[in-house]
Amino acid sequence: MSNSDQTRVQSVNLPPDKVMHKLVSLAKRRGFIFPSSEIYEGLSSCFDYGPLGSEMKRNIKELWWNSMTRRHQNIVGLDASIMMNPRVWEASGHVASFNDPMIDDKTTKRRYRADHLIENHIEKLRRDGKEEELLRVQSAYEAVAGAEDSNRALYDIIIAEGIKAQDTGSGDWTEVRQFNLMFQCNMGAVADKSNIVYLRPETAQGIFVNFHNVRESSRMKVPFGIAQIGKAFRNEIVKGNFIFRMVEFEQMEMQYFVKPGTQAEAFEAWREERFAWYTSALGLRKEKLHWYKHDKLAHYADLAYDIKFEFPFGIEEIEGIHSRTDFDLKQHQEYSGKNMEYIDQLTNERYLPYVVETSAGCDRLFLALLADAYTEDTVDGDERVVLKLSPKVAPIKAAVLPLMKKCGMGEMASLLREELSAAHLVQYDDAGSIGKRYRRQDEIGTPFCITVDHQSLEENSVTVRYRDTATQERIEISRVREFLASKLITL
Repeated sequence: MSNSDQTRVQSVNLPPDKVMHKLVSLAKRRGFIFPSSEIYEGLSSCFDYGPLGSEMKRNIKELWWNSMTRRHQNIVGLDASIMMNPRVWEASGHVASFNDPMIDDKTTKRRYRADHLIENHIEKLRRDGKEEELLRVQSAYEAVAGAEDSNRALYDIIIAEGIKAQDTGSGDWTEVRQFNLMFQCNMGAVADKSNIVYLRPETAQGIFVNFHNVRESSRMKVPFGIAQIGKAFRNEIVKGNFIFRMVEFEQMEMQYFVKPGTQAEAFEAWREERFAWYTSALGLRKEKLHWYKHDKLAHYADLAYDIKFEFPFGIEEIEGIHSRTDFDLKQHQEYSGKNMEYIDQLTNERYLPYVVETSAGCDRLFLALLADAYTEDTVDGDERVVLKLSPKVAPIKAAVLPLMKKCGMGEMASLLREELSAAHLVQYDDAGSIGKRYRRQDEIGTPFCITVDHQSLEENSVTVRYRDTATQERIEISRVREFLASKLITL
C-alpha cells in the first residue's frame, strides 16, 4: 500500500557556487572522497576514494566495461603496464611535444590553459549566435597551428578579444608559456639518462603497441576494438575543482580499428552510442550534457568532438571522441621497425588501420554524477539532503532497517540483509529513529530502504521506501530479492 498521497516533496534551488562546497563536505563526511595523506597536510590535487567512493567508482567502471566489451562481440579488453619502454613516448610525440600552453593571471595568481580560454570563448560566441565574431576568432585560432610563434599567437587572440577567466572575471594576463606534463622517474639502481622511464600520461599507447598481440590472440578482424581502464599521470600545472583535474587519474578508453575510408561512419556511430550511454546507463540529465566540436585539431586527428557536462563551475569535458587516422600505428611502425599493417585475409589488402577513439575520465564522471545527483528538498516540510543517483551507480543498493531491535525485528532484518547481500551491497542500520536513518541513506544515495516492523512479524511483509519521492509500498519478504533485481538490472 502506498502513502504517496500523503507525501509532499519540494525541491530547493541552490546557486551553483554553493553546490561544490557542499559536495566536497559531504564527500568527506560520508566516506566518498578524502584528501590524500591528510594527516600530513595532504598533497595538492591527490585524493583517496573512501568506502562509498570506491564502491561507486567500481560501479561506474563496470557499467562502462560491460557496455564496451559485453555488448560488442568485436571489442576485447586489455590491462597494459603503466611504465613502458621510453621509446613508446618518443614515437607518440609525448617526449618532444607533450606540452600545454599556459597563461597566468597576475591579479589572482591563477594559471589557465590558453587554448582552453579561447575555446570556451568560441563556444560562448556560438551559443550567443554572434556569427561574425565567431568566424573571426575561429579563423585566428585555426591559424595558430601554422604560426611561427604559437604562444604569441594565442596571447594575441586573448588580448585582442578581451578574454577573461570564467571563474573570476579577471584578465590581467602574462605571456603564454609551454609546460611539459610527463612525470619522469628512474628505473634501476643508477640514476642517469639511460634509466629514465615515464609514468604514462595516457592509456592509449599501451593499446597501440599491443595491436598485433591482441588481434592475433583473440582472432580479431578489422573492424575491432580494444578497451582499457587504467591509471594515467600528468604533472598538471592547473589543478583544482576537487577531483576534476588531478595528477593521478583513471581513464576509460577504447580504440576502434577500422579500414581507412570508413572512419567517418564509425565515428558517427560511436558518437551516438557514447552520448546515449550517459543518460541510459548512468541517468545523467540530458540537458546537462553538451557537444563541443574541435575546430583546432590535434596533429593526429581528422575529426574530434567532446562530450561536456554542466558542472557547478562551468561546462567542461568528460569524454573525448577522436578520429585519430593511422598516426599512432604509423609512428610505432617507424620507431620500432616492426610491421604494424593489417592483412585482410579475404581480399589480401594490406593497410595500417585508422582509429576511432573514445576516452572518458572516470574521476570527472564520478564528480559529474555527484553534481547532477546532489539535491536539497523538503519532505512534508522537513529539510533533507539527497543524492538522486541512478540505482545502477549508487554505492549502497538498499538499506534494511528494523523499526526496533527488540521483538525479533532486528534478527529478521539481519537475516534479510544477509540474503540480499549475496547479489547486492546492502546495509543494515538500527541506530537512531527511523526518520534519521532514512535521512542518512538519502544523503548517500541509497535508492531503497526496507523497513522491518511489527506487521513484518505477523505477515512476513516489509515496507519499501523510495528515496526520490519518499513514498512507500508494502511487499512480501519473499519478493524483496526479485524487487531489487528488477530495479538494479545493469546494461
